[in-house]
Amino acid sequence: MIKFESVKNCEELNTYIKKADESLASLGFTEHSFAHVSKVAIQAEYILKTLGYSQRDCELAKIAGYMHDIGNVINRIDHAQSGAVMAFRTLDRLGFCAEDIADVISAIGNHDEATAFPVNPIAAALILADKCDVRFSRVRNEDFATFDIHDRVNFSVKQAILKVSDDKKEIILRLKVDTSFCSVMDYFEIFIGRMLLCKKAAEKLSLRFRLIINEQMLL
Repeated sequence: MIKFESVKNCEELNTYIKKADESLASLGFTEHSFAHVSKVAIQAEYILKTLGYSQRDCELAKIAGYMHDIGNVINRIDHAQSGAVMAFRTLDRLGFCAEDIADVISAIGNHDEATAFPVNPIAAALILADKCDVRFSRVRNEDFATFDIHDRVNFSVKQAILKVSDDKKEIILRLKVDTSFCSVMDYFEIFIGRMLLCKKAAEKLSLRFRLIINEQMLL
């Protein structure tokens, strides 16, 4: 049986997550530690479970979500690919079969905007869960005067809800944005690539991607 808990409790893996986030912190990136990867894992599983995918696919999506950013411990550049190789080693050591490993590392290797593509449903769920995790609590910088555009945009998002519609035809990212910190155009300036990638990922799952900011539908 595929078990997410065997991955979550892996001391080696959790060290990589912690050290990867420390590396990103030194580079000025937003939080990519256990809060982020746990949220992505839960959301990826939720998407496939809601759409009626098998327990196997749901569990693998959750595992991919938890592991997806470990490559940042090597370098931010090409972290999806290096993370996939690291994930292969860990999952193989934990006794996962080749087919399950292949699906997880394909998803991890295809989650970063520069090279991403929803090659399978697990990858599509991971992309949606990861790219829609935008929220004020990910900002590390405590000095508003030195906020860059990424800090402003993330800090402005006071609520973000990703939900599959009741008729299972759409997946909707609904944001509450404090426009005193950033404009809606600021959001699009840095996240347009992510939103277009979410559109492709949704299509892989036979869904339409919708973006609603302050009750205004923008995509």
